Amino acid sequence: MRLASVRPHRGRTYTPLRYPGGKNRLTGFLRNVIQSGGWDQRTYAEPYGGGAGAAISLLIDCVVPRIAINDLDPAIFAFWKTATEDSAWMQERVQEVPLTLDEWGHQRRVYRGEVDATRRELGFATLYLNRTNRSGVMNAGVIGGKSQSGTYKIDARFNRASLAERIKVLGDLREQIDVTQEDGTTFIQRHFLADTSFVYADPPYFEKGSFLYLNAFDDAMHSALADVLNANTSAPWVLTYDDAPEIRRLYSGRFQGTFELPYSAHRSAQFAERMIVSSAVARHMEEFTPSR
Repeated sequence: MRLASVRPHRGRTYTPLRYPGGKNRLTGFLRNVIQSGGWDQRTYAEPYGGGAGAAISLLIDCVVPRIAINDLDPAIFAFWKTATEDSAWMQERVQEVPLTLDEWGHQRRVYRGEVDATRRELGFATLYLNRTNRSGVMNAGVIGGKSQSGTYKIDARFNRASLAERIKVLGDLREQIDVTQEDGTTFIQRHFLADTSFVYADPPYFEKGSFLYLNAFDDAMHSALADVLNANTSAPWVLTYDDAPEIRRLYSGRFQGTFELPYSAHRSAQFAERMIVSSAVARHMEEFTPSR
């Protein structure tokens, strides 16, 4: 079933990170769901934070009072921890760092753990590669290639002023942002137990996940996530995935459907994704029916 109400949000982007499959475009939809369900006083929690585009937008727009960004990937965790708690330092680095192939090579070595580095240096290396690699994919090559002969070059996505401003905002909002590095299912269970959160889960894709993410899931991890969510259908949660048959099977009986995003790192056309929601959320979405 195609979900007619899930339309790409074309508002301002606040996150500093470009992320494959990033869900900033779902901000408007998530805002409507949160407000219609009366969950606007809850913490908005993302167990697989990544670029956290929707989370930051919802906080800045005062849709929710607090957000929780979690990512098991030590590099992504280091970025968010540094951007919120050491914002001034990161802003300064953004303004001064050379945008050269030599610097790109150094930042890649930091990211790969090939040189000694502090957590904040790892966090900055994550940002640097994210903004200078093709499509924001951390294990991809540099924009423009080693020859820098293409139309777009290493600095094409590294707007110093814009990035510094986005990081400043994160620092200003740090008291309203929790950053953790837990296994996603552990994070979800903790928030379900507290019963004070709205959970939006956007885990690594079932297919091509190993290309897009360093922390790709295996089959057991996809199943473990399904077990946790299927056991807590009275809690407010939304889940998005690539539209794979295995995902439909794991959530058989849940309320689900497909929607389209105009961008993904590995396809240039519209890309169909699957959304699954808890029973608590489904009550506020008339176009959903149980999958067969």
